[in-house]
Amino acid sequence: MLAYDESRDPHIETAVADILSQVRNRGDAAVLEYTARFDRVQANSAAELEIPAADLKTAFEGLDSAQKAALQAAAERIRSFHERQVAHSWDYTEPDGTRLGQRVTPLERAGLYVPGGKAAYPSSVLMNAIPAKVAGVAEIIMVVPTPGGVRNPLVLAAAYLAGVDRVFTVGGAQAVAALAYGTATIPRVDKIVGPGNAWVAEAKRRVFGAVGIDMIAGPSEILVICDGHTNADWVAMDMFSQAEHDEMAQAILLSPSAQFLDQVQASMKRLMDTMPRHTVIATSLKNRGALIQVESLEQACQLSNQIAPEHLELSVQNPDALMPLIAHAGAIFMGPYSSESLGVTAQGPTTCCQPQARRGFPAPWGCTISRNAAALFLPPRRGQVPWAKSPLSWPKVKAFLPMPARPNTA
Repeated sequence: MLAYDESRDPHIETAVADILSQVRNRGDAAVLEYTARFDRVQANSAAELEIPAADLKTAFEGLDSAQKAALQAAAERIRSFHERQVAHSWDYTEPDGTRLGQRVTPLERAGLYVPGGKAAYPSSVLMNAIPAKVAGVAEIIMVVPTPGGVRNPLVLAAAYLAGVDRVFTVGGAQAVAALAYGTATIPRVDKIVGPGNAWVAEAKRRVFGAVGIDMIAGPSEILVICDGHTNADWVAMDMFSQAEHDEMAQAILLSPSAQFLDQVQASMKRLMDTMPRHTVIATSLKNRGALIQVESLEQACQLSNQIAPEHLELSVQNPDALMPLIAHAGAIFMGPYSSESLGVTAQGPTTCCQPQARRGFPAPWGCTISRNAAALFLPPRRGQVPWAKSPLSWPKVKAFLPMPARPNTA
């Protein structure tokens, strides 16, 4: 289940290297050519690729009341969480008069890549732009592909709500190159964040050093640990939420109840055809999905630590009892839990990031992670990472990936 071929495609590497070189040397002209070629969007100038701020506001105002409320509620929760995470400057003076300290300053300009191909997620806009605004980043430049010229109104509305300053309808490696090197129209940024496909990931890998990046993300993952009392439809939908990202996404459910696993499987079959991206969901579940009966919730936690999922959901009556057993995870979700069992619908704080801990990637600087964060990441290195039982019992390694001299604070 954990086997995943992470070898990079030589064709993608070569093509991305050429795209980066072309954009770096030819600027707007190259961006226009690639946008016409890959997204089928014709423009006479790069300025035509920028979406006016008024259009973002119009997109938000055009949403129905339920969509507006959902975006606003999500934005408020994200902002509330990150306001508690803000780093502060500090200093102290030693007895001999030496003054030491740390000065924390926001980046001047951040670049946000938002997917717009296979799927478009307004959540990606909110979860990347709002923390930057909370940190005090002066300007946020967003790039989003619009294949065939089709713009997603929810994505534009989220950009308006999150306070994104400028939006360009550019995607792929050419968008990453424009943000990293700057063109006459698209300004150069200090750091590029946001998920994308293999071409975007390769581009971010190559521009790292010329510009900061958040991480090189792999396929999305979710692992749900459930004691068998949650509404089976809810768990099925949570599995779908990550399986829909792409065909290589992984969704795993661990439960000691065979009956509950059967219920979730039945829910999946019943709900599958109602999903807009049911073909992608079905493929990812067939290739990398699993419903696994475990002996106990404790054993489920042990398996979870081996897997180190990007998203871990504890859908159990007492999630706090399991938290000390969790050592490796990206984001921990507590709930939702069945109102039939608790008498209330309880949903704990949720966060989102993609640490890719076991895959040898650096920890994502500034990424939102959950409680017990110090224990979530192993040291970056090449190859498969043997599991350490604590943050201090690192395995011996032969080679390390390059680490940034210091994290960019965003």
